Amino acid sequence: MPDWVQAGYSEYAKRLPRECALELKEIPLATRSKNTDIARAIEKESESILASIPAQERVIALDVLGKPQTTQTLADALRDWQMQGGNTSLLIGGPDGLSVNCLARANQRWSLSGLTLPHPLVRIVLAEQLYRAWSLLNHHPYHR
Repeated sequence: MPDWVQAGYSEYAKRLPRECALELKEIPLATRSKNTDIARAIEKESESILASIPAQERVIALDVLGKPQTTQTLADALRDWQMQGGNTSLLIGGPDGLSVNCLARANQRWSLSGLTLPHPLVRIVLAEQLYRAWSLLNHHPYHR
């Protein structure tokens, strides 16, 4: 990823307290060329994604057809996750999305936007929105 992506993600991740820490697990994209079988590339990526998720983990898949979120619904989800304990994996697919298997593993599917966002930008938007949700729950002025 370009430096600006890492800088943007890191800025919001470092603002979150330890009890709401973000841990980025980057899965390499399958090799693509003009002759690539995209379905096979997505499947190869999904095998790596699914192998990285512990069996008991709560999973949210980011998907264009997922349920739209607001800052308040994200804050409510964050509060619930903190109350329930355990970890939550937020799956961001590659440029061609997530496989059917990844979507099936998800407890929920969310859409960040009706817009098509550049793949690298999604991690920044997600980190910022998680920080904003945490700010809202903790009456921090950032969320305004």
